[in-house]
Amino acid sequence: MIAIAALALTACGPKPPLRVMACDAAPAVPVTVSGEAATATLTVLTYNLEGLGWPARKGRARELKAIGERLAAMHGEGTAPDVILFQEMFSSAAKRAVAASGYPAIAPGPRRTTPPSLSGQDKIPGKAKPLKGEAGIRLLGGGLAIASRYPIVDTALDAYGLRACAGLDCLANKGVMLARIAMPGVPTPVDIYNTHMNSRGASGVSEARNREAHARQAVAASEFIARTQDLAFPLIFGGDFNMRHSEPRWEEFSRYHPLTLVHEVCVDPGAGCDVKMSWDGDAPWMDTQDLQFFADGERLTVRPIKVEAMFDGGPRGPQLSDHDGFLVTYELRWPTAMQAKPGC
Repeated sequence: MIAIAALALTACGPKPPLRVMACDAAPAVPVTVSGEAATATLTVLTYNLEGLGWPARKGRARELKAIGERLAAMHGEGTAPDVILFQEMFSSAAKRAVAASGYPAIAPGPRRTTPPSLSGQDKIPGKAKPLKGEAGIRLLGGGLAIASRYPIVDTALDAYGLRACAGLDCLANKGVMLARIAMPGVPTPVDIYNTHMNSRGASGVSEARNREAHARQAVAASEFIARTQDLAFPLIFGGDFNMRHSEPRWEEFSRYHPLTLVHEVCVDPGAGCDVKMSWDGDAPWMDTQDLQFFADGERLTVRPIKVEAMFDGGPRGPQLSDHDGFLVTYELRWPTAMQAKPGC
């Protein structure tokens, strides 16, 4: 109970960063025209900051500050990702890191009091464990944020709810969010989604309970995307999906999400995707929590053309979290007959 009370103090910290960018302040997007097709690129990083507060984590302030400073420096050099999907932005130091990252547009995810859209669910089977976080209270928001080089012209968010969580994960109001990104010179916006789903062993409760919570979150995320996606726009869905080494979680998730997985495309040598990171085996997506999925718009298509790690201790920065950053470069393609409208 002392640990839970200490986490409650984290909820009294600063609000998550929110930053609005004017449309006329957006940088021009380099567009390449070849015949009847035009293309542009978009880089998207998904990154779990390991931004838990004390007592779950301690001594993280220095690394979190370094994350913000390095991203800001990359902005100054013109090498920062276009969009970052942050998870575990819980502590004050984590929120300051996102705010210091240099991005002109930042949208936060579900707050501590954000209600879920899905209601009327039955309780998760089995006995609740209040001392493992299942006391029916939220102490933290969802820890999500999307930061963008380009204007965020629309947002939406949803919480998974107290009947779609298990164990210590229930102390945070985990959920899913949308940021619609407008890229000057590209004919349509891009719908970008971010989530952080229920953990396994770290939840502190049985596999049966945390797996059921994860399955319910997969349904909730699918319904949220169905409600908020514009089918005319390409879609990218990233985050910390907590499916590493779990075939059952993958099967349940895939039942509700008919999206294309970046790893499955890029593992094919003939796919034209440059893999700049170490992958083992034929199913490298089973070895990580951090994933990205995508889907085409009606006339504007999207495909991954490069994947690489960031903040992994290699050339793209020191390891500053218990997760490496997963960076994907996408090619956007559309017919030249589609004219980009001025503004957002």
